[in-house]
Amino acid sequence: MTINKLGLIGGGNIGGVLFAEAAKRRLAKRIGFMDIKPPDLAKGKALDIAEGAPTISTDIHYDAGKEFNVLEGSEIVINTAGVPRTKRPDGTIPTREELLQTNIKITKSVAEGIQKYCPDATIISIANPLDAIVYTLYKILQPPKNKLMGMAGQLDSGRYRYFVAQEAGVSVENVEALVLGGHGDNMVPIRSCCRVGGMPVEKFVSKEALEAIETRTRKAGGEVVGLMGIGSAFVSPAWAALDMAEAIIYDKNKIIATCALLEGEYGVNGLFVGVPAILNKDGVAKVIEADLNSAEKEALAKSVAGVRNTCDEVEAMLKTM
Repeated sequence: MTINKLGLIGGGNIGGVLFAEAAKRRLAKRIGFMDIKPPDLAKGKALDIAEGAPTISTDIHYDAGKEFNVLEGSEIVINTAGVPRTKRPDGTIPTREELLQTNIKITKSVAEGIQKYCPDATIISIANPLDAIVYTLYKILQPPKNKLMGMAGQLDSGRYRYFVAQEAGVSVENVEALVLGGHGDNMVPIRSCCRVGGMPVEKFVSKEALEAIETRTRKAGGEVVGLMGIGSAFVSPAWAALDMAEAIIYDKNKIIATCALLEGEYGVNGLFVGVPAILNKDGVAKVIEADLNSAEKEALAKSVAGVRNTCDEVEAMLKTM
């Protein structure tokens, strides 16, 4: 099963992985690939990948270029457009929130392009600051709530799973984990939902090690930025977004941690927050309310407050644009 067209916005590292993987997995009959960078980054990357297609026995059909018209007719759009987190000359790393003003302007242009060429598309957004960018797309496009989501929780939960598996000495396939809230330093790894082979994680990992793992999970994006120095994580975010896209394309009814619009769930209204949700051909089919203990509820409330503050900034910025 495939869709007719998949649209990709942003030809950077994440966009390149998305294009190559989508082609290899045959997720769409055609791929639209857009980036404004001169002379024509998207077209160059698309051609490079297409020229390798015979080696992996895959037929690739694509529209690529610097204008949003290459997205025309896309049924699913994955947005990566924005300035990535990059280590500064003094060694410091900008927070996701520090990217806000620049990336809001970029997102406004992205929204206008989607509105013109593929207004009915289901949108998965990756660009940071994640929660604020998804909220910006929502404010401009006003799509049905099931048609817009952010990729963060799947990535953060994957990081949590990897760290737990390493500490427990088991395969990542044995670990289930869930991270909720905003995609920032206040994200909430949900220990009560973490299982190893169906058993509580505490059976395999000490309390002290779990605390260290949860701290590392919250800081994982910055850890990658610090080590690379020239950009941010790109393979793991791309794979996480493709997992979400496949759940939609193949109508899987798969529960994935997703940045989704809440309308009363978890006591939150009108914000996009990372929560477990069922994804299928309709997009976000249902938000699942996990049973949280008191400490987890408190941590989630703090994370949501941070999301709300950032979205208030978005509201103010949009009024000036």
